[in-house]
Amino acid sequence: MSGTDVCLVKCSSVPCAAPENDTRDTSPLLFWIRNKCDITFHGDDSLSYFANGKSLCWFLESKLEEQIKRLHSVVGNAIVDDHYIVVGTGSSQLVQDALYALSPSDQPEPISVVSYTPFYLAYPDVTLFKDGPYIELITSPNNPDGIIREPVIGKIGVSKEAQLRAAKILEVVSNSCLDFTLENLFEYSQSLMTDKWQRLRKVVMDNDLFVLQNYPPQYCLFTKDLCESHLVITKILQREEGDCEKLLKEHTIQTRSGRRFGSDSRNVRISMLSSDEDFNIFLKRSYGYSRIYK
Repeated sequence: MSGTDVCLVKCSSVPCAAPENDTRDTSPLLFWIRNKCDITFHGDDSLSYFANGKSLCWFLESKLEEQIKRLHSVVGNAIVDDHYIVVGTGSSQLVQDALYALSPSDQPEPISVVSYTPFYLAYPDVTLFKDGPYIELITSPNNPDGIIREPVIGKIGVSKEAQLRAAKILEVVSNSCLDFTLENLFEYSQSLMTDKWQRLRKVVMDNDLFVLQNYPPQYCLFTKDLCESHLVITKILQREEGDCEKLLKEHTIQTRSGRRFGSDSRNVRISMLSSDEDFNIFLKRSYGYSRIYK
């Protein structure tokens, strides 16, 4: 190619494994942003490790930084002025960065790190507790997702393509909050999560085997009102002693034991973000299990 030629690449922010005419449900939130977040960029864009050599996080794309600050300003849940943004590949990388930045450099021994349950699966590998001052890692209300990932600490920077995709998604989300002619993502997701929680509570209330974790209403800075908490990940407690994960697995219900997150085997963690089809199967099997043992 000559010096003026370019290679244009068009990418979808949400790759879809199913054919375009396939109407099966996928993750509801991914369904909302599908076909709204296509991006086009030159083939020679962002080839360098450096995105902004003058920034504290020199591999952070300026478009992503702009959209992160914009969304926080729209929602009103964080102060963005005079603050730095650091990106990483996975939470473990960012957690270790934060611990390094907060740890005192003039002490002979490493500072202790504590976290209330539930905590991320990788936390015990990167933390140590001793008497004295400590750093607390707060995971609530953004509960750990329980997904096991391979270590990525040795990687330099974060994928530029991933940052540009994320920037486009955040731009579309912010636009949906500011333009009343568009479907608001937060209203859409709140409607979906409210429906799922109502159906899950009904299944749990119809039996006396389990207890569903309750979350009190909280004031929302975005809606300026008290809102019910419908978390994307929650836990179910088995009333009687025993391994809840094992019992449910015997009835083809896959969960993750609370032991993985600092709790006990009576607890299991479930995701509320699965597709409607998967969630309906989960409810059906849970209801069938409760009918057998009621």
